[in-house]
Amino acid sequence: MIGYVHGHHDSVLKSHRTRTAENSAGHLLDLLEPDMSLLDIGSGPGTITVDLARQVGRVTALETSEEVIALTRAEAEEQGVELDYVVGDVHALDLPDDSFDVVHAHQVLQHVHDPVTALREMKRVCRPGGIVSVRESDYHGFVIAPRTPSYDRWLELYDVAARERGGEPDAGRYLLGWAHAAGFTEVTSLSSTWCWSTQEARDWWGTLWSERITGTALAEQLLEGGHATRNELEEIADGWLAWAADPDGWMSILHGVIIARA
Repeated sequence: MIGYVHGHHDSVLKSHRTRTAENSAGHLLDLLEPDMSLLDIGSGPGTITVDLARQVGRVTALETSEEVIALTRAEAEEQGVELDYVVGDVHALDLPDDSFDVVHAHQVLQHVHDPVTALREMKRVCRPGGIVSVRESDYHGFVIAPRTPSYDRWLELYDVAARERGGEPDAGRYLLGWAHAAGFTEVTSLSSTWCWSTQEARDWWGTLWSERITGTALAEQLLEGGHATRNELEEIADGWLAWAADPDGWMSILHGVIIARA
């Protein structure tokens, strides 16, 4: 089974639309220059893409289908930002060698079946000396309090679903090794986090995941594959809401980052 484990349900897009260049690609911003060209792989709803377009000369957004690239296009048009658009597969980019000064991907390689091949392609289309920038979550590096059986079951089920689709939910910790295997020799490896600790942040995050575990492509996969029952998913959803309501609730989400020179 291949495909994006989350799908594009409103609850997924609501989460992704909070991502900006500042909160999701801050490691890259100081390296950008106004005359650069940039390829944004996995542009999704386009909020990071549009932010990056304000920092450089030209941005090309790449997604896996016309349906998804339409989400990027809608955001760009609403923000009055001009982009180029490409539909394609990161494993085999239909783009010339040495086409871009910067190639960027955020939360993409955890969902592909061959991240090393994907990185080789990103390197190929990046000009010599250019920048390949990637940031990926590491699900088993997440830290939560209080930790409950409901959370542990959520993580177990997410891991099953992601791997069944050919992904690697712990991609963050493997980025450096993947980059070396793809032929990069100059790689800076970092980490960064998001943290949910205020009542407002917990309410938002807990509600999102209560919806995502019951109403998205992830839920459909778990049910159709016999990995969980509807009642079990509802119990996990209730667990997310209970965590959100707990004034002691806290969660930190780990990301691995690489900045590699082509």
